[in-house]
Amino acid sequence: MPRNVITQLKSVLTTQRPQETAKFWRDPALDNLEMLRATYLTQTFSRHTHDGYAIGAVEAGVLEFTYQGSVHRAPAGSIVIIHPGEVHTGHTGTQNVWTYRMLYPEILLVQKAATELVKRSPTLPYFPNPVIQNPHLAAQLRQLHILLETSTSVLERESRFLWMLAQLLARYAQCRSHIAPLEKERQIVQRVQDYLIANYMHSISLEQLAGVANLKPLRLLRVFRKHVGLPPHAYLVQTRVAYAKALLSLGLPICHVAADTGFTDQSHLTRHFKRLVGVTPKQYALGCGNNVQDFQMEIL
Repeated sequence: MPRNVITQLKSVLTTQRPQETAKFWRDPALDNLEMLRATYLTQTFSRHTHDGYAIGAVEAGVLEFTYQGSVHRAPAGSIVIIHPGEVHTGHTGTQNVWTYRMLYPEILLVQKAATELVKRSPTLPYFPNPVIQNPHLAAQLRQLHILLETSTSVLERESRFLWMLAQLLARYAQCRSHIAPLEKERQIVQRVQDYLIANYMHSISLEQLAGVANLKPLRLLRVFRKHVGLPPHAYLVQTRVAYAKALLSLGLPICHVAADTGFTDQSHLTRHFKRLVGVTPKQYALGCGNNVQDFQMEIL
């Protein structure tokens, strides 16, 4: 086959093949608000939760995710809002890529905006609809995200971010108490969660957890899933990834972070990190403003 034909064929294939990209960063002026801009095709987020909110605008394609027992589809021009602590997934809803811009504000940031709106003690704002079909507001959220990525004005970033939260809260939120009922099962689950958090760097058996809970293993699994939405092993992996994020934000080398958080090696950390966070540990560290020249090589 002539060289020019091969070159043209490669060019066509490269043009037609969707490219996955992801950028993560944080804004110190907004209490280290985490942000993600990404285009995904093969990325599949495993079942996981966030300590804070996940709020985003879908720019292209369709994001499909499970949440609160249902499958939801968010097409381009829609807003996605995931409540803290709610188990969810994420993947493309078509055969093509989806592109979105995400904000991950902590609970206190959202509560602060809610308090200024209703002028009463902070509660946990709740958005009953995880997919909001409001193209005009989605466009504003997208513009806010771009501004937070590019503007050098702290005042502008703070003002526009608070204004956007206020619009979302005023139009689509309800208020719920943040205090969970203290029933017996919840206390048992909390004890197991505390044990996993305190011992995340170690190998933990189901028998150990059953002993902590004073329940039979199968009963523990059922109770834990009921209250957390994840099995204990998945919660442990999520906990390890959360600690890995904290260590990476401090500038520690990825290989050291993997060892310190209970992963077998750097590739093991990278696989789970990408599956839950959407970017690799290296991308996350760069987004936190850390120098990664001494980090081991990893596949992006």
